[in-house]
Amino acid sequence: MSIKLASTDFMHVVKHAPLISIDFIIENENSEYLLGLRKNQPAAGYWFVLGGRIRKNESIDSAFLRLSNEELGIAIERSEAKPFGVWEHFYNTNAYEEEGFGTHYIVLAYKIKLSLHLSILPNLQHTEYRWIKRAEVIEDPSIHDNSRAYFIEQ
Repeated sequence: MSIKLASTDFMHVVKHAPLISIDFIIENENSEYLLGLRKNQPAAGYWFVLGGRIRKNESIDSAFLRLSNEELGIAIERSEAKPFGVWEHFYNTNAYEEEGFGTHYIVLAYKIKLSLHLSILPNLQHTEYRWIKRAEVIEDPSIHDNSRAYFIEQ
């Protein structure tokens, strides 16, 4: 069974160790990519690909199902996605905006072909969503550099 850490325990981990997460690079039938406007730190106020952290004792496959359901409203098997490498994300901020330390992620990125209506997407982590062409992602300064990197590397 996966464990969701208490906030004090989580912040201790953020301060002293990298987190492991999954990012979804979702492409629709029009060759557009899904981005969400982040509510929470790190990266609050930036457009970002969807995804989230893997929990303690949670397998990658289980995390993929949970995160796709939480972020997209549908559970997707990891076998339905194409691995897109291991990435590192560094932030100057942390989830609770405590001074003195940032956040370090090791990210497992996956590409998924999927058509979704923006109106059905959950709003736990993002205030709004949009579909955007790759060329626009590269040029738009409101898209976080860590998300932009996925599109530059293609």
